[in-house]
Amino acid sequence: MKPQDQIGFIGLGTMGGPMALNLCRAGQPLMVWNRTPERTAPLREAGAVVAADAGDLFDRCTTVFLMLENAAATDAVLGRGTEAFAHRVAGHCVVSMGTTAADYSFHLSQDITTAGGCFVEAPVSGSRKPAEAGQLVGMLAGPREEIERLRPLLSPICKQLFDCGAVPAALQMKLAVNTFLITMVTGLAEAAHFAARHGLDMDSFADILNAGPMASDVSRVKIDKLCRRDFSRQAGISDVLKNSRLVVEAAKAAGTAHPLMEICAGLYETTEKMGYHAQDMITVIRALEARAGQSQ
Repeated sequence: MKPQDQIGFIGLGTMGGPMALNLCRAGQPLMVWNRTPERTAPLREAGAVVAADAGDLFDRCTTVFLMLENAAATDAVLGRGTEAFAHRVAGHCVVSMGTTAADYSFHLSQDITTAGGCFVEAPVSGSRKPAEAGQLVGMLAGPREEIERLRPLLSPICKQLFDCGAVPAALQMKLAVNTFLITMVTGLAEAAHFAARHGLDMDSFADILNAGPMASDVSRVKIDKLCRRDFSRQAGISDVLKNSRLVVEAAKAAGTAHPLMEICAGLYETTEKMGYHAQDMITVIRALEARAGQSQ
């Protein structure tokens, strides 16, 4: 397949929408579909073709990117467990960019291969801002020749791409990266909670952290959001809770210690139950504040 051939993209949510837009803006002929039709409007305006349904997209595209919420959404789009599955995946390269359990991805890869298709894992690290800027970090697993073919297609989305080996190594790598990201942001929220309760100047707190050796692109953005009490979504609470649970499940299956992730999962679950499911992950500070109120 030539890079200029039309490819398909399904899943235009918080991350998928800007990722697909970057493909369009790079001149990649694109067909899109989303369960919520209104999310296709920016893509149509950017020049993408909007498919009538998922089946129509698979009929007209042999390479299909999926940026879907979970395993159930992926199975539904692929028609897995129905007669439609083999028709949709045979002769196709299915590129899964969302985050699911590694075991699920492994068995999905086997089913697609058995049906005559090809499967590549391509989860990404980053939130909405780097997605909009085409600055995500991609992790790839699957047949080497397919990975090499996909690299130029993924370049408008990812600033760097890493070959992780065979499926499900890319998702296992993504969960390892998420372990650091989630514990880091949760620790930052706890530090800000500590600083605020001691009456410290929050701008000075931010300046000192930003000047220090622990500063990162993520910490700078999250500190600013904390200081301004801006909880608008970049990486949503419910998504982070899902990823936290995936890490905990994978850790249990591998017999690895995971005390910090157990605590984080509990805090994000509390935040979701408080009604903040659609807000940014830094909103986890609300759970810390609630816990402090209960202890007084």
